[in-house]
Amino acid sequence: MSRAEIDESHAQFRGAWRLFALGLPLGEVVERAEVFLTAGHVSWSLMNMAFLQKPVETEAELERAVDSAARYFTQGPHGWSFTLTPDWLAPALRERADAVLASRGLHPGMTTTGMVADRLLAPLRPLPKLDLRPVRDEWGRNAIADVNASSYDMPQSLGREALAVPGIYGSECLAFVGARDGAPASTTAAMRVDGITYIALVATLAEHRRQGAAEAVMRHALEEAKRTWGLERTVLHATPAGAPVYRRMGYRDVTGFVTYFAPAKGA
Repeated sequence: MSRAEIDESHAQFRGAWRLFALGLPLGEVVERAEVFLTAGHVSWSLMNMAFLQKPVETEAELERAVDSAARYFTQGPHGWSFTLTPDWLAPALRERADAVLASRGLHPGMTTTGMVADRLLAPLRPLPKLDLRPVRDEWGRNAIADVNASSYDMPQSLGREALAVPGIYGSECLAFVGARDGAPASTTAAMRVDGITYIALVATLAEHRRQGAAEAVMRHALEEAKRTWGLERTVLHATPAGAPVYRRMGYRDVTGFVTYFAPAKGA
C-alpha cells in the first residue's frame, strides 16, 4: 500500500457517504477544520457518519475531532458513527483510539478493508443468470433497501428510511438489483466519486449467498459505470465476509477502517 492510496481510500469512503447524505430529504454535509460530517438524519446510525479531515498526531487532536462530531450529532435524536483508519493515526495513538472514542460513548462495531482495483480479473467460475434490473422506481429502491437491511440485521423500516429514497439514485449512482423469479436476491450500487467508481450497497439475501450472485450484480454495475462514465478504477470497503470475493475479482487491500457507533438518545 502507498500513502496516496490510503488517502484515496479515505476520500472515497467520505465522498460516497457525502452522496448518500445529500440524497436524503433532511441530509446535510458539514465540513469543519477537524471533522467531516455526513449526516443523513435518519435512524440508521451508519448513515450519520463522521470522518477525520486529516491524519492526526496527538490524542488531543483526536479528542477535538470526536468532540466536534458529538456536539453536532447529539443535537438530534439519532445514533451516529465515526469511521477512521488507524493509518491516519500516529503509531503511539493507535492503541489509545478505542479508549478515546469510548470516553465519548462510541464503541467499535464494524471493521472494513479499503480495497482498490484498476481492472477486474476474469471470473473463476460461471456466474448465475439473474434478472439485472436498474434501480429506477419504487420497486428497485425498496429492493435495495430491504436486501441491505436484512444483510445488516436491521429493521426493514430503517433500511427504507435510509435507502429507499429517490434522491440517492441520481446521475452519480448506478444501482442494480439482481432478481430471481421476480424477487430481489442481490444488490450493488456504483457511485461516481472524484473520477473513480465507488462500489457500495453490495448485499445478498441469505438464501442466495455463495452462488456468485453478488459478483454477478457487481460486475454488471462496473460494466455500466465503464460504459456510462468511462471509469475503470474502482474502490470499495469490504466487510470480512465480502473481502475474499473481491480479492478473487482482482481487488487488493489498501488499509483497514474501524467504524465506531454511538447510540440514539435514551437507547
